[in-house]
Amino acid sequence: MKFKNPVIRGMNPDPSVCEANRKFYLVTSSFNYFPGIPIYESDDLINWRQIGHCLTREEQLPLESATISSGIFAPMIRFYNGVFYVVCTNTSGTGNFLISADSPSGEWSDVIKIEQDGIDPSLFFDDDGAAYFMSNGNDENGRPCVLCAPIDLSSGKILQKPRALWHGTGGRFLEAPHLYKIGTTYYIIAAEGGTEYGHTSICARSKNLWGEYESCPRNPILTNRDKGGYELQGAGHGDLVQASDGSWWFLHLAFRQQGKWLTFHQLGRETCAEKVEWRDGWPVIGAEGVALLQADCPDSHNFAKQIFSFKKSFTSIQKCEWNYLRNPDFSRYEFRQNSLRLYGTEIGIESGKSPTFIAIRQSEFNESISVTVAPNETEAGISIFMDESHHYDVFAKKCANKIRMSARIRIGPALTENAMQIDGTSEEQSEARLYCECSAEQYLLGVEINGKRHELFRAQSRYLSSEVAGGFTGVMLALFAVGKGAAEFKDLIIEHKEA
Repeated sequence: MKFKNPVIRGMNPDPSVCEANRKFYLVTSSFNYFPGIPIYESDDLINWRQIGHCLTREEQLPLESATISSGIFAPMIRFYNGVFYVVCTNTSGTGNFLISADSPSGEWSDVIKIEQDGIDPSLFFDDDGAAYFMSNGNDENGRPCVLCAPIDLSSGKILQKPRALWHGTGGRFLEAPHLYKIGTTYYIIAAEGGTEYGHTSICARSKNLWGEYESCPRNPILTNRDKGGYELQGAGHGDLVQASDGSWWFLHLAFRQQGKWLTFHQLGRETCAEKVEWRDGWPVIGAEGVALLQADCPDSHNFAKQIFSFKKSFTSIQKCEWNYLRNPDFSRYEFRQNSLRLYGTEIGIESGKSPTFIAIRQSEFNESISVTVAPNETEAGISIFMDESHHYDVFAKKCANKIRMSARIRIGPALTENAMQIDGTSEEQSEARLYCECSAEQYLLGVEINGKRHELFRAQSRYLSSEVAGGFTGVMLALFAVGKGAAEFKDLIIEHKEA
């Protein structure tokens, strides 16, 4: 039996997974978006549903200084003695920290700061109950390594000077270290190569926690770096888990490029699943170390049919699916039955602050979004948003007795706009229906009037890709309002039909 990757689609990188009470829980990076650290639940490791966030309070998640692609990096989740633990890095202030909860969907604790540098932190519980904290870093000679130290989880205090466990295989950017004990053997799985096309996962083992660690002779144990002409790329940074049927799995990041040879990706890094077999005491991940779009499932493992088609609206989108830029002022957002009122301010979406902006992840290349807007002097519409310098917008604004509808393209310092206007004095023409049709290679922005669509702009997707814009995020489909006053959004439709 086969399943399709990615299993969590759209921007969900750096996955970490644990098993608890015969269910699986997974967290991913959220960067400068609020709330922070989305958490997913699954019965079968293949079909996932978002159940909330770990960071839901401003005191847990200060993001005022967070630029795009800073903020929350690489959380790691573990379940031990009835308690869920997450360690993570807020690169925009807190540094490494720890939170805990009795229920993954419930309120998580206040942040406990951990005084150890590095990113991609990790927890390990040994057989005697001792807890260890790991991150990437440098040894006393300045060499990149995996650092490890015992930790007091109640205070976050590091109990001994961190020691270097392993120096990796020599690839750049040694990161994402996770430690496991399987039987009597300790395993480290980490990432190298950078989280782009050269990304890899690597492995080492030892009979002693403090080493010496032996590198796997088949390193890297997962990479798609030599798979030219293949849509799934950037495979690496993952976490190992065992299912109740005895099968082993590796949940990892990868991204889909626009096509076979178009080396651009705009959906962000996503979460994929791979079966794991053990050979000579080493893990063999995926198809002999390659991540595939059509992946094999172990014969012993059952999973529900994957459904990729969807049609979302204000009434069907879960509260936890919405995202805000940095720390929002929630008084600007008023949800109603099948509508949303946004109260604009002079803070624009290019300001680097927290504008009136609410978004969900674009999860498929071929996706559409449309919404009806009743504007006033507020500029209100849809933003196809990668970052402040790379976004495509279609919006409406009422000026005197006219409604002006515009498509604006921002690519770095370049800005261009096309517009049309209609009479806004009659009741039936006091609104504007805005839309964007997304595909792998382009975004089509326009407005619908009396059932007829008018295209305002076509823009290539590559300019919103990570290869052009840079950074670690993916495109978000956002509703926004800029200017004094309120704008009413209704009849939102976000849709994807599986081919």
